Amino acid sequence: MDQNKIKTARDQEQYDPLFDPLTNKGPGCNQAYAPTYWIDTAGQPPEDDGPVSCDLDVEVAVIGSGYTGLSCALHLAKDHGIDVHVLEANQVAWGCSVRNGGQAQISSGRLKRSEWIARWDLDTAKALHREVSEAFDLFRSLIKDHEIDCNPQDGGHYYVAHRQWMMPKLEKEAALLNDSFSYGAKILSAETYRNEIANDHEAQGAMWEPDGVAIHAAKYAFGLMEAARNAGAKIHTASPVTHWETKHGKHYLHTPGGIVRARKVCVATSAYIPRNLHRKTKDRLMPVLSNSVVTRVLTDDELAACGIKVTCPLTDTRVLRHYFRLLPDNRIQIGSRSSITGSDADNPKHLAALCEGLARKFPVLRDVKLDYSWWGWVDVSHDMMPRITQPDLQEQMFYAMGYGGNGVMYSAMAGKRMADLAMGVPTPDLPICGSELPHEGILTPFRRLGQRWLYQWYHYRDERR
Repeated sequence: MDQNKIKTARDQEQYDPLFDPLTNKGPGCNQAYAPTYWIDTAGQPPEDDGPVSCDLDVEVAVIGSGYTGLSCALHLAKDHGIDVHVLEANQVAWGCSVRNGGQAQISSGRLKRSEWIARWDLDTAKALHREVSEAFDLFRSLIKDHEIDCNPQDGGHYYVAHRQWMMPKLEKEAALLNDSFSYGAKILSAETYRNEIANDHEAQGAMWEPDGVAIHAAKYAFGLMEAARNAGAKIHTASPVTHWETKHGKHYLHTPGGIVRARKVCVATSAYIPRNLHRKTKDRLMPVLSNSVVTRVLTDDELAACGIKVTCPLTDTRVLRHYFRLLPDNRIQIGSRSSITGSDADNPKHLAALCEGLARKFPVLRDVKLDYSWWGWVDVSHDMMPRITQPDLQEQMFYAMGYGGNGVMYSAMAGKRMADLAMGVPTPDLPICGSELPHEGILTPFRRLGQRWLYQWYHYRDERR
């Protein structure tokens, strides 16, 4: 055991804002958190079990301590009584889980119900709908049963038509939700939405879904962590997996402080997964950046002008969508897609574009002071849907990822499903269970050329009148 390596792992590194999962070899070791509103207002993170400091023999190792990894560890320990150790490269929930918008929606990927039907069939779509409905129940119950103080704000979710030509699409989707899924979606006119929900100057109407909860992203992560540790899970920060080899059915996960020998491995790294981690996870995702800002506390006059009367999630209908909400302390948070590459992430034009998006919705907030600005990577799969799977039946390795920006709620169920799968409990017969994420091979880095063109096309299409 190399004591110098352990010492290095314990010394917190500076946060790297230009990290890029396609070009960096890994997410670092013991990096500080990104400067998010969530981390700044969550209080001190709960105690963890420290870095791996010696060789360990464990039943199950979970790689990644975001929502998925923590839910997996919680259910392995609580439901199955398993000796589970979570390996986190940096700080608990360092990646997607503390950089999102804190919006829980009734979805598990990028596709709508109509797209589920088009890709598969109505019966499969209904089964997927039952899955996400059950997942929402699990998400709510985790918060309630473990008394996670994450400021949950229920009230449904509003898809806001940013152009008039989007309203017929929302009306058609709402009719499908109600007629085929018996789901109580409602259509609101522009006048009703602006008067009763938010005085969004772009809004041409909206579709309301009954399920939608806004949370404090970091407090939720920290609550899951405490619940997992209380159930018996061990959570090791500053413990990146730098090399992974499998011999005679056992996994050898090399970390700076020791080798973790595990019978089974569950991967929950989402967009921050190193390309060289494992042959079955390489190039299964297209990581894309999302920017987010939080304003200063708004004045009474500004709040009145914005007219936001709900605290639940709001999302507009752009392909490069804006997701926004009123926070409990009277700030507004808004996020959207950003740079193509990590090296360009801090280019001021991306922040300017997001601020312009906020000003179009709420003109009174043009030039409002921002107290927080950050960005993070989103795990978009090549077919826009996640997977919870064992990719090689001859190997006790599992993964759950690919939510495409809709993982705040569904990650709880994905973690539970992966825990069950690792323990031999059958998962539902669904397209997102059992099959692998599509693989783009060496084309993945070159897809960014297409992504750059697509973003220009999406922007043109989104903004046309």
